[in-house]
Amino acid sequence: MKKIIFALIVFTALSESAFAGGFPFFGKTEKTPAYETVQVKKKTISASILATGSVKPVIGAEVKVGARISGKVEHLYANIGDKVEKDQVIAEIEKRDLEAQVAQAEANLKAADAGIGVSKASFWPALSAETGYGFQDTKYFPQKGDNSAGLKVSMPIFNGQDLYTIKQSKAAKEASKAALDFSKIQLSYATITAPISGVIASVSTQEGETVAAGLTAPTFVTIIDLARLQIDAFVDETDIGRVKVGQKALFTVDTYPDKEFTGKVKAIYPKAIIQENVVNFDVVIEIDDSNIELLRPDMTTSVTIYQEERTGVLVIPRSAVVKEGNERFVFVKETSGSFEKKEIKTGIQSGKDIEVISGLKEGDVIGIKRD
Repeated sequence: MKKIIFALIVFTALSESAFAGGFPFFGKTEKTPAYETVQVKKKTISASILATGSVKPVIGAEVKVGARISGKVEHLYANIGDKVEKDQVIAEIEKRDLEAQVAQAEANLKAADAGIGVSKASFWPALSAETGYGFQDTKYFPQKGDNSAGLKVSMPIFNGQDLYTIKQSKAAKEASKAALDFSKIQLSYATITAPISGVIASVSTQEGETVAAGLTAPTFVTIIDLARLQIDAFVDETDIGRVKVGQKALFTVDTYPDKEFTGKVKAIYPKAIIQENVVNFDVVIEIDDSNIELLRPDMTTSVTIYQEERTGVLVIPRSAVVKEGNERFVFVKETSGSFEKKEIKTGIQSGKDIEVISGLKEGDVIGIKRD
């Protein structure tokens, strides 16, 4: 009787161990994988490329304004943040010496002009044989309605020296005129104007400072036209082949995360930008949004570039697709409740979604394996 009771106790213990340990004597059982189910639906999707970038002024929209002559800054009319119009005066350099040079050049021009008159008067021969210039043969000029032989006039002869002196006087006048023009141009450099309309972004000098113009012009102010901005988006080399000029783009900036700005691809730089062994290409996005005035240079952007749009196509989450070599599979839920592996063909991708070309139908339930 004791042996029977002992045998029952041992059998009970082994049974509990078998159920608790998954029948160690017969091998462990595999757990059924857990799935999150989704339904295959039709929707409109757009193939897109994601990139990061920054707001930059277009070429010519940011100008550093400098001085072309040396001198003391007499007046500075610009402060950071001021709006300026094209040709508005923003600074003046001391110019009394330049004004004196203009006055001197004007006087020299008047003297040269008078010199021409003196040359002509000095060398015009008197109407007598004593001048030494001689006369041509007598010329007759018939008079209208006159039957006489005409008017008798003796024509003087100039020698070469006379003509050279007059030409020399005229050349001196031209040189004086050129000197005056140059003096006026130098004087104009003392008044510094805005080459474009925009906003003063920086000021690099102050009133009373002396600037020295050399090979590079000293910068007074930097002006930016905030209405002429673009996006420089950095697209990965794996995606750059799908980017084309004219494609639609949307982007956001950190300061307005809930607002989307619109644009389009304007240019693709041919030379790559390599940073930390990552190859990107600069794609220029032209901004065509009415709210461009909200943007500022160097703002960070998140950009979406759209390649194409497809309406009413079958779509599933990209996470449901299992890749094996060049083939793609999903797990389809059967009526029995089990999941069957099935091959599919996919199309364009848009964010977390992917298009299904074949292998599924609308309403099918597929499973996404949980980690």
